[in-house]
Amino acid sequence: MRPKTTIGDVPTKPPPTPVKPKPKKRNKPTPIKPRRPIPSGASEQDVEIAEKLCDSYQRITAEVGKLIVGQDEVMEQLLIAIFARSHCLLEGVPGLAKTFMVKSLSEALALSFRRVQFTPDLMPADITGTDVIQEDPATGQRNLSFLKGPLFAQMILADEINRSPPKTQAALLEAMQEHSITVGGRTYQLDEPFFVLATQNPVEQEGTYPLPEAQKDRFMFHVRVDYPSKEEEREIIRRTTSAYSADIDPVIAGDEVMAAQEMIRKVPVPDHVTDFVLDLVRRSRPADTDASGIAREWIAWGPGPRACQQLILGGKVRAVLRGRYHVAIDDIEALAKPVLRHRVLPTFNAEAEGIKVDEIVDKILEETPRGNVKSVL
Repeated sequence: MRPKTTIGDVPTKPPPTPVKPKPKKRNKPTPIKPRRPIPSGASEQDVEIAEKLCDSYQRITAEVGKLIVGQDEVMEQLLIAIFARSHCLLEGVPGLAKTFMVKSLSEALALSFRRVQFTPDLMPADITGTDVIQEDPATGQRNLSFLKGPLFAQMILADEINRSPPKTQAALLEAMQEHSITVGGRTYQLDEPFFVLATQNPVEQEGTYPLPEAQKDRFMFHVRVDYPSKEEEREIIRRTTSAYSADIDPVIAGDEVMAAQEMIRKVPVPDHVTDFVLDLVRRSRPADTDASGIAREWIAWGPGPRACQQLILGGKVRAVLRGRYHVAIDDIEALAKPVLRHRVLPTFNAEAEGIKVDEIVDKILEETPRGNVKSVL
């Protein structure tokens, strides 16, 4: 044992072992999230609008889902038509919440909403508005003033549109195409954004006026509203027979909808996708030199150029809602039926054999060639 060192009578301790200083912890740099490449012809603001639209789409469907059970595909097609600045025709039997769905959607978009019940005695002035004589309480003078009709809302539900005569349908046609109406020789601009979502019953045809081809062509989509699944119907029963209630919070405003509509126009489309759209539509025209054998046999009248426009626009919106900045052939295939089913008129032989329009579109889709994929930023 080593003796302790002493100085006089005071013992001393050995010198302490030097302690090495601990190395300072360095903060790890925060990883920078790489930004997606900006598409050609678009700005950083356009990319921000696209990302916000993709996020808003999820929130809108969640808000509407508080009251509407299922119908996800229908809701997606309605929103695609809205952001493409177009209109929708919904077809389904009574009791499938078509009216309730459109009203709920207007609340999520913070848009003014009006429902018009189309009946055989509905006149054009009932939907556009009319000039009325009003007396000024201050002066006592009578002046002619314009009383606005329900078309001066941002989202219009034309319920059972095929129950009104062609004269009233023609008044709606001008509003859909020009976003304006003419009364007494004067033209009035409608509020923007402006959408018409019309419904019709496929079962009851008595006392109806079939929509003219020109008016059906103004609708971007012909949407089929089907029965809910068993589990969805179970949830519908639970909600509607209990004390369940929910409020829809607005997600996006009208000016944001219009900004998204402008951004959609700048989404690039690869050449092979444009070629696919052209081939698909031209193969559906029985009198075209590119017509398929199926079209010559089963189609009496094919789609016009507006079908190509709506397929491209719808594909752009669908791509953005899925977080992409370019259109893919998958987007076109997903929208082919709602775009073409009201623009393709089957022949008498096709109807006699029970061949549906959707079956014809499926067969033409199968034989339409896909070109070489070209990358687009």
